[in-house]
Amino acid sequence: MNLEKATQPTMYFIGVTTGKSSIMKVFPEWARALGLENTVMKGINIAIHAEPEVYEEVVDFIKNDELSAGALVTTHKIDLYNAAKDTFDYLDPYALKFGELSSISKKDGKLCGHAKDPISSGLALEEFVPAHYWKNHREAGVLIMGAGGSAISMCSYFMRKEFAGNYPSKIVIANRSKLRLDEIKRINADLDPGGIEFDYYLTPEAGQNDAVMDMMGEGSLIINATGLGKDRPGSPLTDKAVFPENALVWEINYRGDLGFLHQAEKQQSSRNLVVEDGWMYFIYGWTQVISEVFHVPIEGETLSELDRIAAKFNHR
Repeated sequence: MNLEKATQPTMYFIGVTTGKSSIMKVFPEWARALGLENTVMKGINIAIHAEPEVYEEVVDFIKNDELSAGALVTTHKIDLYNAAKDTFDYLDPYALKFGELSSISKKDGKLCGHAKDPISSGLALEEFVPAHYWKNHREAGVLIMGAGGSAISMCSYFMRKEFAGNYPSKIVIANRSKLRLDEIKRINADLDPGGIEFDYYLTPEAGQNDAVMDMMGEGSLIINATGLGKDRPGSPLTDKAVFPENALVWEINYRGDLGFLHQAEKQQSSRNLVVEDGWMYFIYGWTQVISEVFHVPIEGETLSELDRIAAKFNHR
């Protein structure tokens, strides 16, 4: 890490391979479009599941450095929260409920932490999942491979009270770590509005996710929320996996080797799949946090303009 005192307004990207992200090229133009003069973006790369002291050091630095405005956190949302939650003066209800955060900001001299994924993941899902989809496809469920912060946020989105009558009939979580699987199971039990069936599978070995997906009904939503294909190469499925017919397939990443996305694309015609990458998740994820960090509204035509700017740099 290179934590040097900021000499101009600075936002940080806390991740694993931040230099590979489009945001490093996009942000300067976004800053100009938003009127954030002389503002820069810097990456902070941290190894996956680093020691708590590493996260504490980063959060303490941002809190005490005058020109460090805040940060977006990816990959480390849960670990950073667990290590540094006591450093924050304010944590929003989602952060407290889910034990993770994706946004670090400052307001009125206080260090604030927000979990923005329940909002940004929902906005991204609404880009390709039709309204009233679950009400009209009772045989379809949701399979989320991965049990980290993104998976927790997606589950909370599906269980919103305003969706009563349009809940998925089944939400299935498959993950290679029992600890994370137990945690998302606990959180979902607290949120469960009733009327949704939950299944949890421990899948540390190759091929086990394939078997879980085989049980999903026609038209199900299949999601890769593992991080495989982005920070680490590969896919949670083997090349022998067969997607449900008429399924919606969501790769929440937009960069990396995107093995899962390519597996779905090979079956797109034969299985009549709707295949979505993580581009809009990227757009909503970043704009939600930037809005919080710099206290500027980003919606409507402003959001559309930022999408157009970003697409010039890297969209599949």
